[in-house]
Amino acid sequence: MKNKKFIILILSFILIFCVGYRKPDKYTIEAEKNAFYHNNIGLDYLKDRTYYAAIQEFKIAISLSPNTQATAIFKNNLGETYIYIGYPEMARVCFEDALKLYGLNFKYYLNLANCYKNLNIINTKINEYKKSTSHYDKIMLGLLYIHNNEIRKGINTLDEFCMEEPDLLITPAIKQYLKEIISRQSSI
Repeated sequence: MKNKKFIILILSFILIFCVGYRKPDKYTIEAEKNAFYHNNIGLDYLKDRTYYAAIQEFKIAISLSPNTQATAIFKNNLGETYIYIGYPEMARVCFEDALKLYGLNFKYYLNLANCYKNLNIINTKINEYKKSTSHYDKIMLGLLYIHNNEIRKGINTLDEFCMEEPDLLITPAIKQYLKEIISRQSSI
């Protein structure tokens, strides 16, 4: 009997050390990861032309990650959706916010210039950007000139920016845009 109890005791100790028990993993909620997830869902809704759902997903993404470079992408996507459904005033706010968060994406400038064109406020904005002392506002000014059919002024303004800032991340995109504009002008 003693022998049986001893064997059971030893087996129970062996069982305790050999079972391989481990603590369960802690699940941590990562807002950034979820923000990208909701942005991607919004893009899927946008492809399916379910605009209201796309808008809601982009807003969720923005609220999960409010002040990062990625938020600029989410706001730009939201603005593009507003443009698709015909609300350029709401899109304007999104594009302006995207530029404030990350001013080195040329697509944001293009979208904002198109938005200003849709709102018929190009001349007003040209006057505002002429007075501005911000170096990046030259990009917007050049685009507005081009949208206002003052193509030479626009090309010169953008080219001047490229000459002053050859090493910025946005400069190659501007140069590519200038090539496209010049080739369109040459073909006319």
